[in-house]
This record gives sequence, structure tokens and C-alpha cells, in this order.
Amino acid sequence: MAEGNVESSAAGPERRAGGELDDRRPAVLVVGAGPAGLAAARALKARGLAYDQVERFNGVGGIWDIDAPGTPMYETAHFNSSKTQSAFHGFPMGADLPDYPSHRQVLAYLQNFADAYGLAEGIEFGTGVEELVKDADGTWIVELSGGRRRRYDGVLCCSGTQWVPSVPDLPGAFDGEVMHSLDYRSMDQLRGHRVLVLGGGNSACDIVVDASRVAERAVISMRRGYWFIPKHVLGVPADVFAAKGPHLPARLQQALFGTVLKALYGTPERWGLPKPDHRLFETHPVLNSHLYLALQHGDVTPKPGIADVSGSTVSFTDGTREDFDLIIAATGYKHAVPYAQAYFGSEQHPELYLTGFSREHEGLFGVSFTETNAAAYIHFDALAQMIASHLWDKSHRRPRYAEFQRLIKSDRPDLSGGLRFDRSPRHRGYVDAAALTRYRERTFRRMGWSMLPRPGSGTAIPFTSDRDLSAVRGGKEVSA
Repeated sequence: MAEGNVESSAAGPERRAGGELDDRRPAVLVVGAGPAGLAAARALKARGLAYDQVERFNGVGGIWDIDAPGTPMYETAHFNSSKTQSAFHGFPMGADLPDYPSHRQVLAYLQNFADAYGLAEGIEFGTGVEELVKDADGTWIVELSGGRRRRYDGVLCCSGTQWVPSVPDLPGAFDGEVMHSLDYRSMDQLRGHRVLVLGGGNSACDIVVDASRVAERAVISMRRGYWFIPKHVLGVPADVFAAKGPHLPARLQQALFGTVLKALYGTPERWGLPKPDHRLFETHPVLNSHLYLALQHGDVTPKPGIADVSGSTVSFTDGTREDFDLIIAATGYKHAVPYAQAYFGSEQHPELYLTGFSREHEGLFGVSFTETNAAAYIHFDALAQMIASHLWDKSHRRPRYAEFQRLIKSDRPDLSGGLRFDRSPRHRGYVDAAALTRYRERTFRRMGWSMLPRPGSGTAIPFTSDRDLSAVRGGKEVSA
């Protein structure tokens, strides 16, 4: 498809080694139709820019579609940021939804978003990207599933970061079943088992709590300590509480919120977990209200790291030993881009300007690699708006386009917000949400960009759980 007002200048397919090459210029390609891909498509469409969009599965939603092959979604999964802080620009989540919507409600919200802005009809479903190659002239040749090849002016990689699991090596041989949390779907997989969950992130906490309800034994093993933030603080969602609080220097925020957590919920070591070896907010926040309760009730047993595995017996670093028949490694994911890894560098975290612009390869963008301590969707959305604005400048304001290209290559802002983020691989490239937002807003003003569509322009259709789409299904077009 060629969306918007820009006409394609392609003269038709040309013959190259490897088969026909369909020249789609001046269009760019959006890879993926999850949250980041949908945000990118809306931003491009609002500016009348030509783009194609491909999605390897059969519907929108990305990881939030539990029926999509390879998704890490599981039945008890919910948003780890509140609906208040998580919605796309100009498209709020409805008041009838819970503070932390379930995965099915999030998927419905994404479907509603795609319908509201007329995005779904432009997506080529069942089409994956096999390889991305930068040609000598700076354009991008994309090999799609089925052997089709196309040339684009640019590529927006929105395929996400939770598809390639990071699997640890166990110190020994285990006789039972070992699986990564990527393959966990429901409590039926845990029923009656002696379950050991490895990890301390959001998925690890969710899964071990699931195990405590149906398994014969539920144990969580953490090599290091983490801070655990309840989903509600003083009756409101934790991220809303933080957003409404005083804007203090990082060290004061850490001290103040840490004191509140200790007073209300106790320290992690009070419940048998390792003592954190870092300050609050220096690692990715773990929002979970159920783990502490399960530990307090004795339904989950905490253990330190694994020292040795032999047969069904796992020995821990504190000298204790237990027998298990199922080990689940909730140990995270690599930020890999298999079809374009050569251009993104590290599989752990690509080094991108403002988390989205390739410094070395003009026309290559990533909209799903932002790792920060707040809700992701607002950052995906704002980043998509930046990329679309930059691409619009390429056709309409070349001096501004060149100015921003210089920034991409040379500007290295401090986006830590005064926090000393952990040096673990997970936190390579990590940024503070408030610092990123402030710098991004300054960049919008400097470049003369704006967010489109604008709130209040008649485009915002609040999402409710019954997905009332009569306004858009009746043929009402959402304007830019």
C-alpha cells in the first residue's frame, strides 16, 4: 500500500540477482503490528507518508495475542503499568477497565486503536521479514517470506524484544523438564509439579505465584536481590502515585519512596529474599503485589542462586537442597533483530539515538527497543512521532532533515536522570523515563515538530471493555 498523499515514484519491478525486486520508494516499511508498529503506522499515516506494513501473524497485537505462535504471553498476565499512564497519545483507556488490564483487554485496546485509525486494512498479515540488506545507494532491500524482495527508502523495525529468550546454563544435569518462561501459558503446566522458578522479574513473580496455587511445591530462586513495588501505593496505581508526587532529585526520590515501601511492606530480606545490592530505581522496576503475600503465607519458598544440579536434586548457594521435576527459567530476553542483526549490533541492546535512530545507518529505525522505568507505549508513540516527523522533513524541509541527521550521529545526551543504573546486560542502554521525556520535548521544540493527531481534534475514541466501535465502523475516517 502507499498511504497518504505521497505518490510512489517506483517505475515497476526490476530484475536483480535472486529474483524480481519491487521498488516501493519513496515508501518505508514498518515491520510488525504490535504496539510499536501500530504507533508507527498512525504517525506515518497522519503525515501522509507512504509506507507498507507487514506482520508475520494473522492479526494485530504482537505479544499481547496469546494465540500468536511464539508469544511469551500467559493466561494470568496483566499490564505492569497502569492504564492511566500507558495509553497512546490521544487514545485513552476507558474508565470501566481495571487499573491494570488483563492481556485480553490490552489486546482489545490495540485492536480498537487499529480500527479507530484505519490501520488494519493496510497491513499485510502472514508476511514476515527474512532479511534486511543495505544497498550501496543507501536504500534498503527487504526479503519477505515466500521469496519476495522489495526496495524501500527506510525501515522501521517494530518487531519487539520478547521473542528470543535468554536461557541460562544450569551447573549440572537435570533429569526433569526445563523450560523458559517464553513457553509458559497456563497453570495447567504447573499442576501437581514440584516447580522451581529462576529469576526475579515480573514474569518470574507471576509464574511462581501461579505455581503456589496448583503445584505441589513452589520455589523461587534469585541470585541477587531486587526491589519489589506493589501495584498500588496508598490506594492508587504506583506509577500514578509517582507521577503525582513531588519532582525531586533522583537521590531524594530513592530515599523518600524507599522509606514509604519499607514502612508499608517491609524489606525484601524480611520475607526471605536476597537484600538488593543496588538502590531503588537502579534496575527495571518489578511491580507485583502477590509475591509478598505468597511468601507471607508460606505458599512460595525463597531460595538464593543455584550451586549445583544433579538428577532431580538442586543444591543452592546457602547449602540447602531440594528435589524438583520442573524448572522454569524466567530469565529475560535478548533484544535481537534476527533479520537485521548486522545493522543493530549487540543482541542485548542496540545502541540507538534517543532509543530509536540508527547512528550508523541512515533510514534504519527501531520503535520497540526502549528500555525504561515507566510505561512503554507512550515512549513508543512519541518515538514513532519523531521518526515520522524526521521522514516528513526529508521530503519537505531538507535543512531540518540534515540538522537532525547531524544530531543522530553526534549528540549523546545523558538520559540517566541522575540514576546509576545497574551494569547488568539487561540495563545496557537503559534510560530514565523522565529524562527521556524532557529531552524529547526539547527536541520537538527545536525541530518544530508536533504530535499528530492532536488530542481534542475529534480523533480520540476512549477504549471501553465492550469495544463499541460503531463510530469508526460506520465509515467515519479519523483525521490527522
